[in-house]
Amino acid sequence: MLTRIDHIGIACRDLDTTVEFYRATYGFEVFHTEVNEEQGVREAMLKINGTSDGGASYLQLLEPTREDSAVGKWLAKNGEGVHHIAFGTADVDADAADIREKGVRVLYDEPRRGSMGSRITFLHPKDCHGVLTELVTSAAVETPEH
Repeated sequence: MLTRIDHIGIACRDLDTTVEFYRATYGFEVFHTEVNEEQGVREAMLKINGTSDGGASYLQLLEPTREDSAVGKWLAKNGEGVHHIAFGTADVDADAADIREKGVRVLYDEPRRGSMGSRITFLHPKDCHGVLTELVTSAAVETPEH
């Protein structure tokens, strides 16, 4: 069962400049940064708030590290802006299977590693009214890392 909005992914050309905009404009601070080589992105997670299920809601800022990454291709075609929405779930495997049974294409056969040690998969945007949708099971304990 989906429990919350985990994060909204925003594609950007310059991560540092975009982080500074969200810090200066809204007061959001970086909770976590990492480079995900598999997905070809450098990212920053800005924590918005905690939630009753022990998770949190974030803005995920994504800068491609290579032009051929999914975010790099998306950015070249669409420019900066909202890339995807992610819903939190206690069991990404079960929810992905349930959603697949309802006729929605799940992009990964098996969930992959996401930000902060989470497990993730994506749903095809053409099956979700044009919205790239991610399902996320957070790692057991969320603590700030930089």
